[in-house]
Amino acid sequence: MKGHRFTIHRVFALLGKEFIQMRRDRMTLALLLGIPLMQLFLFGYAINMVPRHLPTALIVSDSGPFANSVVAGLANSSYYDIGHTTYSRDEARRLLAENRVAFAIEIPANFSRDVVRGANPSLLIEADATDPAASSYAVSALTGLATSALRDDLVGPLKARAATNGPFTVLVHNLYNPEANTQFNVVPGLLGVILTMTMVMATSIALTRERERGTYENLLAMPARPFEIMVGKITPNIFVGSIQAALILAVAKYIFHVPMIGSFWLLAGAGTVYITALLAVGYTISTIARNQMQAMQMTFFFFMPSILLSGFAFPFRGMPVWAQWIGEVLPITHFLRIVRGILLKGNGWIEIWPDIWPMALFLFAAGTLAVARFRQTLD
Repeated sequence: MKGHRFTIHRVFALLGKEFIQMRRDRMTLALLLGIPLMQLFLFGYAINMVPRHLPTALIVSDSGPFANSVVAGLANSSYYDIGHTTYSRDEARRLLAENRVAFAIEIPANFSRDVVRGANPSLLIEADATDPAASSYAVSALTGLATSALRDDLVGPLKARAATNGPFTVLVHNLYNPEANTQFNVVPGLLGVILTMTMVMATSIALTRERERGTYENLLAMPARPFEIMVGKITPNIFVGSIQAALILAVAKYIFHVPMIGSFWLLAGAGTVYITALLAVGYTISTIARNQMQAMQMTFFFFMPSILLSGFAFPFRGMPVWAQWIGEVLPITHFLRIVRGILLKGNGWIEIWPDIWPMALFLFAAGTLAVARFRQTLD
């Protein structure tokens, strides 16, 4: 029959309809174009596998000329950023526990005298090995410093001191993860990643599903305020997220043998704040998206930078400053520090507070935006 034959006119008519529909669905079109661009810029500019300018605490117990040369060599290295100088090893350990520095380097007493005598003194570096990949290159650079830092000082009668193995020895102590086991870094991090994916996704379709099922009118007819609706929507998922977290921690402990040094209840409290913040993000998305497909796309738009800029997949301190600023806004960045700090370092309330309040602030901002965006009409 004539109507069953292929005609180019019908094809062009259908193409025109699809382009008109695509133009009207600007949200989906923007996400389809925005996600590849975001991937391109994040991978091209923000990701760096060789972190430099890592914050370092220096413990100086010797003021001799060779000690000063070593300090100058560290300062000139692109790997170390000496922001703290102390005479106390306990103070340096506290800075490491609070995640304020990545290394604590100690120049022992009588260092210069022992170099002159050929006693081969030891230079101690204590590294925060909760993220082994972030510290490995800097530790290797310090080992090379043993043969170059005093090259211009050991001349004349002291030239013999510049032996093949160097005038001093570098001793490396990997704190919190002595064997540099990557599972101890990745598995606790997965707790934050899995919760981000499931919690945001669970609530991002909360209101859009109501609209698509035609039950949104019943929701609006209820004598409930927007804040009350939000609380009712996200509270059941807090319990679901808590069960997920407990399951992941059990697997981490009994299958991957991740040490759990700190307080479980402290981690549970911090996890509750984190889960609630994620649910607030998902609920905010559900107030913006028009359908479940858009909600899923916007969830991915939040999920991807959370993975790339939080320090889970790539060293956080290896990113440029602008990328670190973005990462500091994301709740997963702070939760990763908290969970690794509690499990591997045994951190307490004082140590995790600098990461608790940013998550609480994010929760307040996301919740306020969600309530403000809630539409009390069907339009």
